[in-house]
Amino acid sequence: MVKDLTVGKPEEVLWKFSIPMFVSVIFQQMYNIADSVIAGKFAGEDALAAVGASYPITMIFMAIAVGSNIGCSVVISQLFGAKEYEKMKTAVYTTLTSSAVLSILLTVLGLIGTKGLMHMIQTPDNIFADGSLYLSIYIGGFFFLFLYNICTGIFQSLGDSKTPLYFLIGSSVGNVILDYIFVAIFPWGVAGVAWATFIAQGIACVLAFITLLGRLKGIKPGAR
Repeated sequence: MVKDLTVGKPEEVLWKFSIPMFVSVIFQQMYNIADSVIAGKFAGEDALAAVGASYPITMIFMAIAVGSNIGCSVVISQLFGAKEYEKMKTAVYTTLTSSAVLSILLTVLGLIGTKGLMHMIQTPDNIFADGSLYLSIYIGGFFFLFLYNICTGIFQSLGDSKTPLYFLIGSSVGNVILDYIFVAIFPWGVAGVAWATFIAQGIACVLAFITLLGRLKGIKPGAR
């Protein structure tokens, strides 16, 4: 739900807006925890080490997505608060377009340089192949990760911190279920862990994007 945070008692408005964001942090950690626990239990110690080895690199990609989220949301929230709805929509569409282009570029560069990145962090030989496989699948889904984070930032810019939380909860639960299916039932090992994250994040991204477009259509131009 789109909400003007400039209306109402500041402390009450801010608490209602902030609490879903605090809860989101908890569920965000479920991705890495689920990957590590299921990989270690059903695919072995080397699989767990392979997932962990790529963590510093995946965090770099995540930091780019989160940083872009924050930067874009500042502009959008200012325009929304000022009730410059047409300019705000232009900023949103510009953000989505530029984010798509940037994420595709980073995905291509990441896929080309996967093995080089793994060598840079001195990945041991016994987990190098699995680590590279996990990282390549993760980077292959970076478009969805990036766009999902951008959609989250836009929702929050419009005063809605609950909708991103609902998508994150669904994505986290879906990731755990898919992890179990792909690793415990189908012995896909590290690849199964990576594909679980890819699919769960992809579905959340598509649903968030469709929902966001619907919300934007419901915002009518208004005067200052």
